Amino acid sequence: MTSAPHDSAPTHPSSDIAEAYIRLAHSIDAHLEGFVDGYGGPPQWADRTVRQPADLRAEAEALLDAVNRVEDTARRNFLTVQARAMHTLTGMLTGQQLPYAEEVRGLFDIDPVRSEFGVLDEALAALDAALPGSGSLLEREEALRARVALPKSEILRVAAPILDILRERTRQRFGLPDGENFSIELVSDKPWGGYNWPLGNLQSRIDINTDLPVLLPTLPDLLAHEGYPGHHTEHATKEAKLVRGRGWQEHSIQLLNAPECVVSEGIAVNARAALMSREEQDEWLTGDLAVVAGLDPDDIRAFQHASLAREQLKGVSGTAALMLHADRLPEAEVLDFLMQYSVAPIERARQSLRFISQPTFRAYIFTYSVGGELVEGWMRRQGSAGFARLLNEPLTPGQLRTEVV
Repeated sequence: MTSAPHDSAPTHPSSDIAEAYIRLAHSIDAHLEGFVDGYGGPPQWADRTVRQPADLRAEAEALLDAVNRVEDTARRNFLTVQARAMHTLTGMLTGQQLPYAEEVRGLFDIDPVRSEFGVLDEALAALDAALPGSGSLLEREEALRARVALPKSEILRVAAPILDILRERTRQRFGLPDGENFSIELVSDKPWGGYNWPLGNLQSRIDINTDLPVLLPTLPDLLAHEGYPGHHTEHATKEAKLVRGRGWQEHSIQLLNAPECVVSEGIAVNARAALMSREEQDEWLTGDLAVVAGLDPDDIRAFQHASLAREQLKGVSGTAALMLHADRLPEAEVLDFLMQYSVAPIERARQSLRFISQPTFRAYIFTYSVGGELVEGWMRRQGSAGFARLLNEPLTPGQLRTEVV
């Protein structure tokens, strides 16, 4: 999505590399719509004229060469991994066939991770023991989800006090740029549960998908993920600090299939934990938020207890993607796997399959699990100051893997 640039962006000689980077990104987007996830820079750079893939491949190689001459180390490191992803994509546009694992590495600078069936089976057994009631595992899971689901008409009302707390804690702990803001809309017929659309000028829009029920116990994580201190906070902070402050216009654009997404999703997956412990969240959910939503605290408590077992199932979607794209198993077999190990009815499993089947998202799925683990490890080593660095600095997946305090 595009929007008008902010008026206060300084002009720097170093904008030449950013212009080449942004123009190439928009040229790729003309072939792969959705590659540019958001843009708030100079509108004249947003040229989506369709050009030959071979020409884009040559431009990507020239960009990589130019990036090597960037003097600032942090800027060079970021642009290098981003340009490598663009080089991978332009190669695919010319017809280059990559094994699925190499596609993931080329785009995101990470290795895809496959869950072991033994670990998944143990998690299912733990979930089975944790869920209350009688009936099959799926029946008890769905019954509990239904008891903690919010009516569609109540979602935004219940979200408001959650956002108030998240925003204030983010402001106190990490700071927020003056003028940042976002709107929230309810949408349907999407392959994802929530989405943040960067609009530029410190603004964004958050969409919440209502195809499937929105659950109160997962709403704080969802709003932290998309808003405070997740995607919106990261994009607004980097726009203020890197674009306006340093003239690094490359941060006025967000690319969907590039290593920055690993860091961004890692931030978002860990966003709530950066503000409050699990114990604080559980007390909040079963106290004030249960009253606001009119739900039984015991049902919320039971859902949270079972969620500890669900955490060991977070690699299911990535494993399903490997089964589909690397192992080339039939969709029906992958769907059965998703139903069993996501403990999901066919409608929810089909939505997961839809996500990992789309060209835009087929490799993206690993940004959540791998990015989440990278940022979690980074936060263990560096604490709250480390999370602040993620919001303010153009760090790469490689830095999260190797840099220590």
